[in-house]
Amino acid sequence: MDSVAVIEQTRRWIADMVIGLNLCPFARRVFDGNLIRYTVTDATNAVSLRDALKAELESLAATPAEQVETSILIHPHALADFLDYNDFLADADGLLAELCLEGVIQIASFHPRYQFAGTKPNAVENYTNRSPYPMLHLLREDSISKVNDDPEKLADIPQRNMATLRRLGLAKVLKLIGERGTSGP
Repeated sequence: MDSVAVIEQTRRWIADMVIGLNLCPFARRVFDGNLIRYTVTDATNAVSLRDALKAELESLAATPAEQVETSILIHPHALADFLDYNDFLADADGLLAELCLEGVIQIASFHPRYQFAGTKPNAVENYTNRSPYPMLHLLREDSISKVNDDPEKLADIPQRNMATLRRLGLAKVLKLIGERGTSGP
């Protein structure tokens, strides 16, 4: 799979869905400022993905935020099954602890088949976390705090995003996704 094409599709998803629908109020600044590092890994299983994640976490922690504020680790060949991906997230959090990066970096999860607990597979709210490829978004906690130090506003983001997509409706969300070629349900 062509890494350049994977990154371009991911960038379009961020521009159209994440920024376009204002799902993340912090995304525009880092996107427009070219402060996002996109890394496509050839990992094919959880073990090799853990190794790639470790390298990316260490690299982000060692790089000044003025150069790379956030990183997206895209893994198109690993954990295509959402349940396997979801299970891997506990390992990812364990890796943060192992590297003493808890409270420094947090990991946000995105997957083409993302499904919140208690929702049906085609529920519109799942699309708040559906991306073109399985990916892990590594965020510096200091960066989030600098742009918004109100924990209540941060906690409201997922609910606000779900409400936004419910207002749009599944047909409009699928049309938006179809226009940029992202995987659907």
